[in-house]
Amino acid sequence: MSQIYVVTGAAGFIGSHIAERLLRDGQRVRVIDNLITGRQAHLDFLKSLNGDLSITIGSITEPETLRPVFHNAEFALHQAALPSVPRSIADPLETHRHCVTGTLNVLIAARDAGLTRLVYAASSSAYGDQAGAAKVESMSPAPISPYGVAKLAGEHYASAFSNSYKMETVSLRYFNVFGPRQDPTSTYAAVIPKFITSMLRRERPTIYGDGRQSRDFTYIDNVVHGNLLACTAPKAVGETINLAGGGRIVINDLVAQLNAILGTNLAPNYVAERPGDIKHSRADIAKARDLLGFEPIVSFEAGLRRTVEWYRERG
Repeated sequence: MSQIYVVTGAAGFIGSHIAERLLRDGQRVRVIDNLITGRQAHLDFLKSLNGDLSITIGSITEPETLRPVFHNAEFALHQAALPSVPRSIADPLETHRHCVTGTLNVLIAARDAGLTRLVYAASSSAYGDQAGAAKVESMSPAPISPYGVAKLAGEHYASAFSNSYKMETVSLRYFNVFGPRQDPTSTYAAVIPKFITSMLRRERPTIYGDGRQSRDFTYIDNVVHGNLLACTAPKAVGETINLAGGGRIVINDLVAQLNAILGTNLAPNYVAERPGDIKHSRADIAKARDLLGFEPIVSFEAGLRRTVEWYRERG
């Protein structure tokens, strides 16, 4: 039997993949996006699947817009945000409005609608630049950017709603998600689509810093998988959980792997590092295994090849 799922930020990269999976699974899906960073093309793609889809163009900063979207829904996957560390440094107030006030509005709408569970897209930026082999949820948060602070505030609000209103929430801390449909053109674009598209044009990829920083790059299918598990996992309520591949990829090595896949030999162009960027970010995913039954379903190497192929096919 199909159920009603709300996906906020469904015109974005991650949100569109979650909505796609739900539609392909035969669920009833309601999506909302204001198209500030999301793309109409993603919504058009979702329409083309001919599933039970309702689209609202509007902002999570507007409570009155949210109420009909959440009415009688069972689950919500809250992906809407104003992403990017550099953007938050340039305009912290706008980041707060969308990531904190917007998230509070979403939680209130979910509470008032009597949702079964809300899954919140948290961020590994909450850890900041703490030392250690891997980021584990027992660490005290130490965000170093306004974006990290804003996403952490959303976690605290989600947890508070679980405690104060007996409303089921789960926060998933994403680590550097990548895959098809990720926008490479934005000033704030993620590194993998930027590298792939520039290298396909035989242009040298630009690295901020010396390239020895590392990330836990996580293929999009793993994130979708983790979100769906979080909708029903009984032990996850009120928890904050890392969602990642559990690996470590050095940026210089990422360029080398892309050169190998593409058959190129393009040396990076190194420029000054950016304020707010974190040196190393790797997830301990033991809690996800325990509480969600989560295991990555696509390896980094396989995901990287799939992503390259997707961009190559689109020229």
